[in-house]
Amino acid sequence: MTQTRECACGQATVRDEAAQWFVRLQEPATSAEERQRFDAWLAEHDAHQDEFQALQKLWSATDLLPRARLQALCATPEAIPNSAGKRRPLLRYAVAASVLAAAVGLGLFSGVNRPALYDAEFTTALGERRHVALPDGSQVDLNSRSRLRVRYEQGQRSVELSEGEAMFSVEHDSHRPFVVTAGPGKVTVTGTRFDVRRDASQTRVAVEQGSVKVQGRDAADNEFVGLTAGLGTRIDAQGQVAAAYAVDAQALTAWRSGKLVFNNASLSEVVAEVSRYRGQPLRVGSEAVGRLRLTSVFKSDDTDALLKALPSILPVAVQTLADGSQEIIAR
Repeated sequence: MTQTRECACGQATVRDEAAQWFVRLQEPATSAEERQRFDAWLAEHDAHQDEFQALQKLWSATDLLPRARLQALCATPEAIPNSAGKRRPLLRYAVAASVLAAAVGLGLFSGVNRPALYDAEFTTALGERRHVALPDGSQVDLNSRSRLRVRYEQGQRSVELSEGEAMFSVEHDSHRPFVVTAGPGKVTVTGTRFDVRRDASQTRVAVEQGSVKVQGRDAADNEFVGLTAGLGTRIDAQGQVAAAYAVDAQALTAWRSGKLVFNNASLSEVVAEVSRYRGQPLRVGSEAVGRLRLTSVFKSDDTDALLKALPSILPVAVQTLADGSQEIIAR
């Protein structure tokens, strides 16, 4: 996990760096390497996140400004004196205004009431977790083996989870709903915290805070299941959404801190979860073995420890097959 440290660099320097990153990230052609460098910069200090979020909020506020006022604001930085090498508090807004000026020069702001467009893809490898800060202040945590595409347009913030799992913390925007599509289902919110996991046969949704609307991808607007905090649902391969049921959101999202939490889970469910963190698949040898129940906590980056401990917890043995995969059988 990223450790929070006190920033040793000057506050004005952080503001300048945040402004530079902000402009770079508005460009649709930003490379994956550039985004990785930004993620690393953002994670270095709380001050980096604070300054970047301040610019995001100011950028959103430009939708309320007349174009003439925006142009005047963009001229502000050159008019602010910098006497004795000390920057005035107003410079915080001047730096943000310079971001807007640069954005106008790049053609990224083309009129009143038109939010900035954004298009990016994010992936994680086996065993990798990744934190992503989106331009509107929303945050995404990606689990192992996940692939996500984000597209912001004028009337909607669209996200497609093509594989894996993601935890979303969405900034409220009643004018631009945040819509996540995952296989045959979609989740619509304006601002909340929720987890979406896409497997081969189903998509699972769990809400930690706020509320969401879950639908089959092609469902009518009035055909949905509403979820609030502590509730979840599943969408099958045909796009059918199950009735809401209670979930332990903290346990389901423990992967964000590198933990696998199982509360009376069937061994089949445990195997499916653990396989996401291993190079070779893990299997159960029979339906009877798959029905065994397990309650325990393990580290997601050390699933071998789970396999070593399993025979002392349940009446099973673990055998390695010729292709290198492993199977859990009755003992």
